[in-house]
Amino acid sequence: MKSLILASGFGTRLYPLTQYKAKALLEYKGKPIISHLIEKIPAGIDILVNINQKFGDDFRQWQSTLERPITLCVEPVSREEEALGAVGSIDYWVKAKNIGEDLLVIAADNYFEFSLGSFIKAYKGRDALVAVYDIGDKSKAVQFGVVQLKGNRIVKFTEKPAHPESSLVAIACYIFPPRIFPLLFQCCTEGRDNLGNFISYLVEVDKVQAYIFSEPWLDIGDLDVYKTIQKTD
Repeated sequence: MKSLILASGFGTRLYPLTQYKAKALLEYKGKPIISHLIEKIPAGIDILVNINQKFGDDFRQWQSTLERPITLCVEPVSREEEALGAVGSIDYWVKAKNIGEDLLVIAADNYFEFSLGSFIKAYKGRDALVAVYDIGDKSKAVQFGVVQLKGNRIVKFTEKPAHPESSLVAIACYIFPPRIFPLLFQCCTEGRDNLGNFISYLVEVDKVQAYIFSEPWLDIGDLDVYKTIQKTD
């Protein structure tokens, strides 16, 4: 298994904080958000971090502070309008790095306290696995991808529904088996470069399993959320 942390976004919803600093390098609990993820990935799993050219130097400086080796994968983009999109980024690096193993994919603006070791143990090796959290309030679920389950299988996924049917939301933490990699390219060509849209598509054409966790989780996606968590840190 390899891991890919998605950190190539330009973080426009966090402006002005992210005009000159990558969102993943903003601090929470005394360290960059992305460092919390690095520490959770079990030893023995190669770590690739997908970044853009604009913040390349900052990430290289951060890389030099780590005790664990990682590989920085620099997308050939320096402006938001050039961005490949999350699905496009995964597809790009699967091909560029010739990845043929199971792939743990995490968005760098996630903070969570569940064990990635337990998440990986729940993976059965054939079907994609998605981390799922009960946000406890359907009105809050409108901001996320909402899932409906049959046992541990996701039978419906709706990205940011106006009227959520449940309070279970998918977070951007997945394990993808290599057999579904061709579907990444298919979604890119159809203009579905959003991860939520990809998971929705995957639920329609394949089996997708859920890993339900109850430990704390934060989606650090906009300025208000970041300011709020800084006050409670």
